[in-house]
Amino acid sequence: MSNTKDNIKRGSCPVYKKCGGCQLQNLTYQEQLAFKQKKVSKFLSQFCKVQPIIGMENPFHYRNKVQAAFRTDRNGRIISGVYQSGTHRIVGIDECMIEDAIADKIIVTVRKMLKSFKLTTYDEDAQRGFLRHILVKRGFATNEVMLVLVTGTPVFPSKNNFVKAITKEFPEIKTVVQNINPYRTNLVLGDVQKILYGKGYIEDILCGCKFRISPKSFYQINPIQTEVLYGKAIEFAKLKGNETVLDTYCGIGTIGIIAAKNGAGSVIGVELNKDAVKDAVQNARANDLKNIRFYQGDAGEFMEVASEEDEKPDVVFMDPPRAGSDKKFLSSLIKMSPKTVVYISCNPETMARDLYYLTQNSTYKVKKIQPVDMFPHTSHIETVALLTKS
Repeated sequence: MSNTKDNIKRGSCPVYKKCGGCQLQNLTYQEQLAFKQKKVSKFLSQFCKVQPIIGMENPFHYRNKVQAAFRTDRNGRIISGVYQSGTHRIVGIDECMIEDAIADKIIVTVRKMLKSFKLTTYDEDAQRGFLRHILVKRGFATNEVMLVLVTGTPVFPSKNNFVKAITKEFPEIKTVVQNINPYRTNLVLGDVQKILYGKGYIEDILCGCKFRISPKSFYQINPIQTEVLYGKAIEFAKLKGNETVLDTYCGIGTIGIIAAKNGAGSVIGVELNKDAVKDAVQNARANDLKNIRFYQGDAGEFMEVASEEDEKPDVVFMDPPRAGSDKKFLSSLIKMSPKTVVYISCNPETMARDLYYLTQNSTYKVKKIQPVDMFPHTSHIETVALLTKS
């Protein structure tokens, strides 16, 4: 996975030490891959051989979702960027080596526009002001861009002229949303939002399927490697056309929809986030799929009820959050006894804990483990594992 940019000077990003986002930038990309391979092997090689990590050919500007916080310094200068790791101090950033370049340009342009439109930044201590954050999402396959302005107040002076100006500068912006968050909170997005321009969502294409992306819906941030990761997950499942598939922690339905389009007999998706479920239903319609349905609810609770009702899926996809699954979910999975479990994880440590529980309390054996580098220059890693009944 060599790249001409692999020879950049170590720590070449001017805010590398302050930001803390790219923890591994002091290593060449080859060294990063070796570090991650060792990390996954440390936790997971007890179950089976860990396959060589799949890296990126061009591990730069891969993030399709970019967030920026805003504040005004003592000299009246508006700063936009990211919170310094472990603090609430904003590190000013104009461009980032891992963020989408178009998204970075949009953020800088909005920052420059604020004074001409007499818009202020939000002061968290005084709890007054206008702009708190900007969120930009871009569909890499469609080139559709969503701009979300997170404001501390619903009042948006000259909003129509502002929208006209930014969409004229960036015609790829297909929707502009104002999200209102007046609370003292670490959450970026609030509960109330207004569509100022467009449909309130964008679309992208992943693994040949169309997906709707709204401000709050989860969508993997590296679409190039997501296709690799999900491709491996589908390969591990070995779908033949008559299976009942359960997609837990399904988000906007990505894995389940790809499975439904690639040979699954019927698919059930389960997701806690209501907005994500709405998007999942729309995504199934957009792909003209009749063999998939979605339920809104906690994955563990759903599994518990389904196992008590003697539901017997053939394949279970599980893609839990960083904390992994709980015993309620795992014990219900064992009770359901699917032939195949495909476990996708962003945390090899909690994945090891869950795999240990499954292999010690059932006849499941881990057959394959494949790490995929979804987040170059950071310490994060995705891994997909195949479990089958012995």
